[in-house]
Amino acid sequence: MQIGIIGAGNIGGNLTRRLTQLGHDVTVANSRGPESLSDLVAETGAKAGTPVTAAEGADLIVVTIPEKNIPNLPVGFFKGAKPGVVVIDTGNYYPQQRDGLIPEIEAGDPESRWVSNQIGYPVVKAFNGIYSVNIIAKARDAGDPDRMALPVAGDDLAAKKVVMDLIEELGFGAVDAGTIDESWRQQPGTPVYGLVGDAAAVRAALGEASQIRLPEWKAEIS
Repeated sequence: MQIGIIGAGNIGGNLTRRLTQLGHDVTVANSRGPESLSDLVAETGAKAGTPVTAAEGADLIVVTIPEKNIPNLPVGFFKGAKPGVVVIDTGNYYPQQRDGLIPEIEAGDPESRWVSNQIGYPVVKAFNGIYSVNIIAKARDAGDPDRMALPVAGDDLAAKKVVMDLIEELGFGAVDAGTIDESWRQQPGTPVYGLVGDAAAVRAALGEASQIRLPEWKAEIS
């Protein structure tokens, strides 16, 4: 597939490494410009670009940037992608730790619903609860008893299947976590967030989730 990755931090960098190893055509972008990505490009063979050029011709786009920076993405950055492009949101809302107050999320919008509303395009929520090192360290072949599973939420069943198939290709099990409006079940502070477990453990953790956001994952409002 032709894949654009917007964000070259820990998650974006390791997805670039693994996806290029698997033979995908990857273009990666960040907020500092293509010249800042020379080391990652040299290591992986990926191409460096901007959010707009990373999306051009893409079958799939991964958005993996801080929540507070989502509104700064170019308007309609995905319009040069292939029709029906799949957009993955890996993000999390860290109000105290990084992002500050986002009123809609504080009021109860699932984080990925807010992202979708901001960019004006449906997203699939995935990779938000895995520690970046595990994208490489925990990959296992199908049937391995230690194979880790990841939850995937989205409204479009075809798009969700593309993401779930990609997760399987990367060496993980994929668990259908419902719609984007149910994606709160995998947000920070829930049992599945950061979980290293198989598909059964992921399903159990999703079922144990509470929609009440814990104090450490809410904005401090003076």
